[in-house]
Amino acid sequence: MKIELKNQVVVITGGATGIGLGILSCCLEAGAAVMIGQRRTKIAEDQAAKLRAEGHTVIATYCDVSNRGDVINIFEKTEAELGPVEVMINNAALTGNSLMARPFLEETDEHWCNVLDVNLTGSFIGTQEAARRMIKYGVKGSIVNISSVAQFAAQEGAAPYCSSKAGLDGLTKTAAIELAPYGIRVNAIAPGDILTPQSAEVRQEANLWGASGNYFRHTPLDRRGEPEEIGKVVVFLASEAASFVTGATWIVDGGFLSY
Repeated sequence: MKIELKNQVVVITGGATGIGLGILSCCLEAGAAVMIGQRRTKIAEDQAAKLRAEGHTVIATYCDVSNRGDVINIFEKTEAELGPVEVMINNAALTGNSLMARPFLEETDEHWCNVLDVNLTGSFIGTQEAARRMIKYGVKGSIVNISSVAQFAAQEGAAPYCSSKAGLDGLTKTAAIELAPYGIRVNAIAPGDILTPQSAEVRQEANLWGASGNYFRHTPLDRRGEPEEIGKVVVFLASEAASFVTGATWIVDGGFLSY
């Protein structure tokens, strides 16, 4: 069965880089029209222009997901140019190099709050504003939060990151039960070790800031995942093929959490 999002209007935060770019590619391949929301506006606009030249419907705008005004603006622009949003993908996060990992005893209030503001509060705002719009337009939509295996397993030097991803579990489940009466489904995906420019040298960088290396796991499939392998699961959860799936976190980790 071919899974499609034909003519569906999709918003992807952080959709021009890393896992977000893999998600974007899969959504476009499935026939969706996509709005990219990204703080690094030029990267997003350049990516959108390239994809439009290939025949896809995709636009981009600035969005800091921790700022409610920016999130509202992205929905208003999407509605004006593409139509009401039917799928919201909360992907933007501080991860890899941008996370600035550090030992727990050296963690600061400022860094802690910054990570949670983007990774957890950003998904809360995105989910809430998307749901409000879906209800307004009578859309029985789908919301997908991009979490991490860090939701389940601690990572050395990443206290705020692991906390933010664990918090996504509660957000996803709570939103799922409260939005179910409106026909809105809310799910999450927990990627394992995915190869992106931000995470390409993650082990070496961890060693540089003093990680012990005792807690790195081997992925049983014996390779790193590709961003598109997350994108394919996003498309499934966003589509009618997953019409009875809500409140769930799908683990896509090559067996990373199996032992």
